[in-house]
Amino acid sequence: MTDADALHLVVTHNREHERYEVRTGDGRFAGFTAYWVRGDRVVFLHTVVKDEFEGHGVGSFLAAHALDDVRSRGMRVVAVCPFIHAYVERHHEYDDLVEPARPEDLDPDA
Repeated sequence: MTDADALHLVVTHNREHERYEVRTGDGRFAGFTAYWVRGDRVVFLHTVVKDEFEGHGVGSFLAAHALDDVRSRGMRVVAVCPFIHAYVERHHEYDDLVEPARPEDLDPDA
C-alpha cells in the first residue's frame, strides 16, 4: 500500500476554477493542478501540493487522474507546469497525449 492509498485520495474536476483538486478521504484539501483550455488542448500551468502531503505520492496521484480524465475526453495535453511535465517524462503511457506548447497556448487572453 502506498502513502497515497493510505490517505484514500479523491480527485475532483473543478471546471469553474479550471483545476483538478485532490482531497483526502476525510475531506482535507491536499492540492490542485491548474489549467486552461485552448481548443482541444488542456494546458497544465501549475501544481500545488500542501506541505503536509509532500513526499507521499499525492502529486503523482493527482497528475495521473487529471491526465486520465483529459484522455477520456479526447483532448490533448500541453505540460507547461514543471511537475506535470516531469510526470509525463517519467510515465510514457502518456506520450501519445502530450503536445509541445504553441504561443497561443501560453497567452492568458487567448
